[in-house]
Amino acid sequence: MSIASDTDATTETDAAASDVETVRLVNGLSCELPATSPLAKLLKSQRTWIGPDAKQRLRILNAARSIAIVGASPKPQRSSYFVGTYLQQSSDYRVYFVNPNETEILGQPAYASLRDLPEVPDIVVVFRRGSDIPSVVDEVVAVGAKTIWVQLGIWNEQAAYYGEEQGLTVVMDRCIKVEHARFHGGLHLLGFDTGQITSRRGGR
Repeated sequence: MSIASDTDATTETDAAASDVETVRLVNGLSCELPATSPLAKLLKSQRTWIGPDAKQRLRILNAARSIAIVGASPKPQRSSYFVGTYLQQSSDYRVYFVNPNETEILGQPAYASLRDLPEVPDIVVVFRRGSDIPSVVDEVVAVGAKTIWVQLGIWNEQAAYYGEEQGLTVVMDRCIKVEHARFHGGLHLLGFDTGQITSRRGGR
């Protein structure tokens, strides 16, 4: 059991597995459970907020031109690093990294805050603890971004409702890499790897 943060967020491999689910407990911790287990079903049933469905998420991804990753890390073992690498190499998005403790990530400048970016990003992807999400919502609203995408394994239902009240489109507890890959040929729509290998740069 571990804190749901970038340091231990579930990787895309876990996300693609159909028999394991990351659930968030009321004490702020998260853990992986078999999706069919009674406890996983009980915890999931206690969620009342429902985000965009698959077609809506596809429209969000297709409409976006730029993405900012808040909580990005230069460490290859971090899930934010892996997601950033994927977005750089397999999409046409302009990708920005936000981390006040770094100066460069994946060969690009790292920005101290969303306010420092050269443009307002279409999607703000968040790798922060669930308890940090409300403050990130405030930052997203302040810069005028329209969508906040909270990464897989991170859940704050109150923050999701709060974001929507501020006029944001909110996606939560979903991996943007997995979502983009499955919509653009990298994964089957159910989340399984198709085995397709191509050198073609991925479309939007």
